[in-house]
Amino acid sequence: MRPEVAPVDESCDAERAQHARLMDDPRAPVADDDLAAFADPDARENYQVVLAFRDRLLDAGTLEAAYLGIFREQSIGVPPLFVDHLAQAIARNVVGDNRDPFRARAAELLFREQQATVLDGAILLGDKETVDMFGATGGFGSMGELLVEGGVRPKQVELDVLLEETAADMYWPRNEKFDTVLDLTFARPGLDALCRVLEAWVNHFLEADVSIQPVQQISDGRWVWHVGLDAEATALLNDLYESVEIDDARMERLLSLFRLEFKDPNLMRADIAGRPVYLALCMTADNRVRLKPQNLLVNLPLAPES
Repeated sequence: MRPEVAPVDESCDAERAQHARLMDDPRAPVADDDLAAFADPDARENYQVVLAFRDRLLDAGTLEAAYLGIFREQSIGVPPLFVDHLAQAIARNVVGDNRDPFRARAAELLFREQQATVLDGAILLGDKETVDMFGATGGFGSMGELLVEGGVRPKQVELDVLLEETAADMYWPRNEKFDTVLDLTFARPGLDALCRVLEAWVNHFLEADVSIQPVQQISDGRWVWHVGLDAEATALLNDLYESVEIDDARMERLLSLFRLEFKDPNLMRADIAGRPVYLALCMTADNRVRLKPQNLLVNLPLAPES
């Protein structure tokens, strides 16, 4: 029922029939001739993309296998939105029955882009799509858009920061709105929750028990391995490892550092078994945070047999 494939008033009979058929049997085979009968070439292309993704899921057998396959095969052509949907479904399974609102909110980083605000030393993450929506409409939907277009500024809507004493009552009734703020400041519950989610993510996919703890700096003369949790962090860690001089503005985009340790060193490459893996999370120059959880699955120094 996504808008890219749901019938519209202009849809032809062939498109409507194919949609009804797939709604009744989502696994039904679709031949090229079936799509060629569509009058709208855009609808035909949309169906090709959706069906290719569907076939990938069916061939993989599980969501996890499909997700890993996209990155291990360096597949192109899978829309990022579909990858995020996979990550969301898997993250829901990873969180499971745990009712910790901080962990549930931290898990959103695995599939939704965030907007970071650094205020008085605190690192606050709000959902990027929600922040943009409030910025455009003041939280008043289409009416807010009309007010903005008319030069009237709607009442400012502020997102609520999750706090220990109110987090459960605040988060769960509105979790699907993605309108709460996660405090990722060092030594606060939000950052600890993200560590626990990342540990569970690794264990779920790789069956490896790891410990992830936030650190304030890397003081390790035997630093041998690192993984950036986003593109900016990967580049920053690479340069720090190579002792490249980093300017202040770029260092200020570093939000969090972590130390990951395997509880069973035998799961690691023999030449670095027992050594910690350092992780980093950064924001971009425009304060966006796009965590890439796949980096933890394909870039850890695993032993070949594992």
